[in-house]
Amino acid sequence: MARITASVYTSHVPAIGAALDLGKSGEPYWQPLFKGYEPSKAWLKANTPDVIFLVYNDHATAFSLEMIPTFAIGCAAEFKPADEGWGPRPVPTVIGHPELAAHIAQSVIQDDFDLTIVNKMDVDHGLTVPLSLLCGQPQAWPCPVIPFAVNVVQFPPPSGRRCFELGKAIRRAIESYDEPLNVQVWGTGGMSHQLQGQRAGLINREFDNAFLDQLIADPDSLSRKPHIDYVREAGSEGVELVMWLIARGAMSDVAGGQPPRLVHRFYHVPASNTAVGHAILENV
Repeated sequence: MARITASVYTSHVPAIGAALDLGKSGEPYWQPLFKGYEPSKAWLKANTPDVIFLVYNDHATAFSLEMIPTFAIGCAAEFKPADEGWGPRPVPTVIGHPELAAHIAQSVIQDDFDLTIVNKMDVDHGLTVPLSLLCGQPQAWPCPVIPFAVNVVQFPPPSGRRCFELGKAIRRAIESYDEPLNVQVWGTGGMSHQLQGQRAGLINREFDNAFLDQLIADPDSLSRKPHIDYVREAGSEGVELVMWLIARGAMSDVAGGQPPRLVHRFYHVPASNTAVGHAILENV
């Protein structure tokens, strides 16, 4: 049967993709950030999965304000980089895994979670920047990727608790797939940031690091944090962090297994006008 071996958590700041694409990653401003991901790049190279299930949010690219699904799973064979207004990123096409995606959709919907099944969509920086951070600039991504889009753009987004419970359902789905696949679940977005209004540029280091502490050690309690706490403490876009709870809910300890092993943890300010957080957890 398939198994989840690890979860990866990372911000997906669009300016990070631009820095890579324009050859600026070695500049003094960006160098500390990319150095923080070097251990993760080495880890992924040594622990390349068969499939990555990547939780992210679309930024009005595949979906518009006319129609925004709360949860959407990409079941296509491939997903092209989106044009977000300045041309598509010069990164490889994302190859999907339709068979596993369809199985997850079947299992999770039968487990009473409503998913939107997407058979054609482009993927924006929310998905491609995390891949670039851990994979560099390859000719092809190292494995198939199943995109899983979550609405954290138009209120109301799903609660942290619902995301955490959904992660559990995704773990059950993956573990019931009749093929010995090594699967990683990635949660992306955040950390604290606000892009507009009087608090534009807000960064809360204390909140961000407390979130990472609790994500690792006590995700069940963290999942009960209300939306207003994210908005008040981490900015209007800080609510993206509920997506990390999907990846955390998919880990074995939540279902009675051993606590995960922390492979790497990193936090950096600033990257554009946001905080960047990152962690890798391995199932034991």
